[in-house]
Amino acid sequence: MTYLINVLVNLPLHANLSGPLTYLHSEPLEAGKLVRVPFGKKEILGVVWFQESENEFGPLEESDYDQKQSSHQKATLTQSSVVLKHINSVIDGVQALDQKWLNLVGFAASYYQRGLGEMALQALPPQLRDLDATQIARRLKKRDSLKKGSQARGSDQEVCEKSQHTLTNEQLKAIEIIQNGYGPFLIFGSTGSGKTEVYMRCVEAVLSEDSSAQILVMVPEINLTPQLEERFQTRFAPLLDQFGSSSVVCMHSGMTPAQRLQSWLAAHSGTARIILGTRMAIFASIPNLRLVVVDEEHDPSYKQQEGARYSARDLAVYRAKQLGIKVILGSATPSLESWHHAQNLNPSTQRSKYQLINMPSRIGQASMPGVQLVDLNFQPKGTVFSNQLLEAIKTRVQKGEQVLILLNRRGYAPVLHCQDCDWKSACLHCSAYRVFHKTDRTLKCHHCGVVERVPSHCPSCGNADISALGKGTEQLEELLGTLLSDVRQADGQHLNVLRIDADSTRLKGSLNDQLAKVHSGEVNILVGTQMIAKGHDFRKITLVAALYPDAALFSSDFRAPERLFSLLLQAAGRAGRDADLAPASPSEMWIQTQYPDHPLFQALITYDYPQFASQQLIERSQGHLPPFSFQALIRADARSQSEAQLFLNTARDNAELVLQQIRELRSNSTATWLLFEPTLYPAIPMTLQRVANIERAQMLIECDSRVMLQEFLKCWQNQLHQLQPKFKGLIRWVLDVDPLSI
Repeated sequence: MTYLINVLVNLPLHANLSGPLTYLHSEPLEAGKLVRVPFGKKEILGVVWFQESENEFGPLEESDYDQKQSSHQKATLTQSSVVLKHINSVIDGVQALDQKWLNLVGFAASYYQRGLGEMALQALPPQLRDLDATQIARRLKKRDSLKKGSQARGSDQEVCEKSQHTLTNEQLKAIEIIQNGYGPFLIFGSTGSGKTEVYMRCVEAVLSEDSSAQILVMVPEINLTPQLEERFQTRFAPLLDQFGSSSVVCMHSGMTPAQRLQSWLAAHSGTARIILGTRMAIFASIPNLRLVVVDEEHDPSYKQQEGARYSARDLAVYRAKQLGIKVILGSATPSLESWHHAQNLNPSTQRSKYQLINMPSRIGQASMPGVQLVDLNFQPKGTVFSNQLLEAIKTRVQKGEQVLILLNRRGYAPVLHCQDCDWKSACLHCSAYRVFHKTDRTLKCHHCGVVERVPSHCPSCGNADISALGKGTEQLEELLGTLLSDVRQADGQHLNVLRIDADSTRLKGSLNDQLAKVHSGEVNILVGTQMIAKGHDFRKITLVAALYPDAALFSSDFRAPERLFSLLLQAAGRAGRDADLAPASPSEMWIQTQYPDHPLFQALITYDYPQFASQQLIERSQGHLPPFSFQALIRADARSQSEAQLFLNTARDNAELVLQQIRELRSNSTATWLLFEPTLYPAIPMTLQRVANIERAQMLIECDSRVMLQEFLKCWQNQLHQLQPKFKGLIRWVLDVDPLSI
């Protein structure tokens, strides 16, 4: 007998082959089973999907797909006039993905308008996708042998070390609310208020009730996982002794393919009890998941910006609801969407969508740093460090304390410039400038990756005097070394200035080494981008300075003020975390700005996030922006900007046909539908309109109803697929639901 099997393979939505493909197999296969299937001239990994009514066609005899079959049978056994192929092999060593995981993938693909196969296969570790059944069997055999070599040493131990920390009243109340509340829970906690301790106590409670339970703890960025992993491994050392090293695992893209596969298998098999990871971990197969924690839930890094665009934070809330478990969101600056959900009461239930937990106080005697605003309008032109700030830095380092300088721009300077002919180091392939990196004397495009040597003279006029415009972290590092060359530490040693950004941490292990120097006190001044401004527990930093933050105040992106306030408050939270230093040396946050009277900075002085959020929500409501409306973006990549915009505007014109079809389907509720019909704006170039010689355009869709927007997008996709072949210069199009940048 032969059975028809639906299999998901990795195909993007714009390929118009995003659903399950049908293959033949000699026996029925359960949904979620991993298989290797032929696709074109390649063999690729697939996931068995749900069958229509188990198997709509039933078992098939050999004669049913013989070359002499009837035309009806040929139609049944073929797709696009191609005779169906057999599944090459079944990966028996890996148990089938459970129905709850398949449901999660199905929901994500549906909501974010992505291909089912694209969402399912990209959620699996690369090595699992790339290796054949024999190679995977070898990996599993090796893993089993290592597992046997590290058997548990006991079975009746406590799951974690008893914490030496005495909980504050705020922490005790937070834990009580989480244990007895309805959730989702939003912990609005000041930086240093002990949110991580609350997370760990909740994890401890879940594991104490059920030792086979699994917990997912998510952080926004890779560089935050090492310190989190260290804290959890220290705290849950008995768990490691009892169940082996695989009981606490990490999942992020910085791991090697072998490490990612090992962590995924540990979670999938139930061996891993605590899974720590970035946004990709939301799709991990965790069959016994009992608690989800999303730390720094406001961070835009939780939104995937390439490929399958999804929000890991929102999927965490959905996954917890799907499983009937608790989810904890934590932040000192919650996203305005989450804050809105926690503030608005449902009239019928008198409950907010999210349950708010306040933790405004820092642990011990530590307090948030006092904010000092430096008005650059009264400083000499070109000032990088005002005299006041420079003196404050000197005072701190001479006392043996540490200083953090925040500039969210890497490289030495954003652009090289010729004053004679006004030449600038523009990238030939992108609508952006190549950044000057002095350490290796190169010009690098941070978008397409093109690298060139710095020219000895102006390529346009031959002038040998070309200069750097603007400031980057490399330049700050050099400038501080010059300005503070005569300053000594308490022991007479020269100051140690360290830069941490994407360039200085490119090599494997370099970030951990540099962070270790900061924690040990070896570094006096730390210069870096936003990657050091959040989540890190720097105990000796007492002064934080933010340079050039004003650009975000007047950005075309309506979310820019929210991001800036969050970044500055998170950066301020790196200072004054050591309660022992606080009484003798109160910490400071310095901000150099041309707009010191701006409401954002005034709210930051008092760390009044509720005031800032309230004002922002009023503006959002007046502008009819999220969370008071729902958005989607359609982006088009083409050989020319005109072709990209023409495709989008043509799709916009054809959208009226889709709306008419929906009106007819909703003939009994047309009046209601008309109130919520989506608005499609004309196509415009993206802010960065050309990358790697590909022109990019976008079109915004807004709607007052999430349900109506979803219905429209699902129907509209057929129009988009039909239009695509008519535009020869079009490379691809993609839908982005709930976009974070416009």
